[in-house]
Amino acid sequence: MSTDVLEEPPFICRIQTPILLAILLLVLLAVSSPFASLAQTITDMTIKIVVVVGLYIFIGNSGILSFGQTSFMSIGAYGFAWISCCTLPALKPFSFPGLPIFLQETAFPSPVGILAAAAIAGSVALTAGSILMRLSGTAASIATFALLAGQYALFKNWTDVTGGTASISNVPVFMGPVVGMIMAIASIIIAWMHQQSRFGLMLRAARDEQTASKASGVNVWAVRTIAFTLSGLIVGVGGAMQAGFLGIVTVDSFYLGITFLTLAMLIVGGTGSLSGAVVGVIALTAITELLRRFETGLSIGDLTVALPRGFQEVGLGITMILILLFRPTGIMRGREITLSKAEGEPNR
Repeated sequence: MSTDVLEEPPFICRIQTPILLAILLLVLLAVSSPFASLAQTITDMTIKIVVVVGLYIFIGNSGILSFGQTSFMSIGAYGFAWISCCTLPALKPFSFPGLPIFLQETAFPSPVGILAAAAIAGSVALTAGSILMRLSGTAASIATFALLAGQYALFKNWTDVTGGTASISNVPVFMGPVVGMIMAIASIIIAWMHQQSRFGLMLRAARDEQTASKASGVNVWAVRTIAFTLSGLIVGVGGAMQAGFLGIVTVDSFYLGITFLTLAMLIVGGTGSLSGAVVGVIALTAITELLRRFETGLSIGDLTVALPRGFQEVGLGITMILILLFRPTGIMRGREITLSKAEGEPNR
């Protein structure tokens, strides 16, 4: 085996990935900016990028399929509402009668709400991760699904604090394409920094060969818990972005639908690389938008072509099947976007 296979690529090669991904997103923003109809689509895409990059931090580096990260998205959305709601402050005590009095009487600015959402989601992720990360494989995946189901049931019935099944409205709206891009690029940089850190390296070593990594002194529980916590924090920010985009928070918005959609984006792009997480979101967003336009009817001359309602879900299902059949490691095949041949990605 040649030594150049074992050598770590130079820093200039490794740092290309977040730079090129940021450039890709900025190009998409520039191309779409003249079209007002795409503003909502681009904003929603940036939210999904933050969430899916958060998923990658744990799932991609640990190899453990987690269904529970969406619970942190829900916690982040409600955390943002608890801190920053409402545009009409007089409504806050009626929306959250179970909150402490000082929170009922004060609506903090959106940046404070985002930081609070990240802190709350990260704290819950740390607590849950320190327990669940003692498990491995299928048992860990099932446990994360139990976390999601338990959090959903709690928020659905905790009416004084979450409003139960009722919608929380008048949440401050701060999201737009530019703000979304800034936060998406920030999440990519954080994920890349974790990937390049010793914690990311040890986590991938435990993923690829757990017994050997333990023999080498890797604390598997610790590195998994760190990634799980960071993932929950980033996904929580995605939840705050979602709340600040729609101006409304509902418990049903953060359950199975968004769970399977974001996992599908990660799988389509490829769980083995940060680039795969971003490309998967872009690809499925483009497909979804195209199918949505066909559902509403697309005029071609005198002919109007329209697909049946609900065909978006069918199209996403077909896309996933085709990817899994012909490219099971995803669009990026575990590789990172670089300009040089010396890729040397840690996830290959």
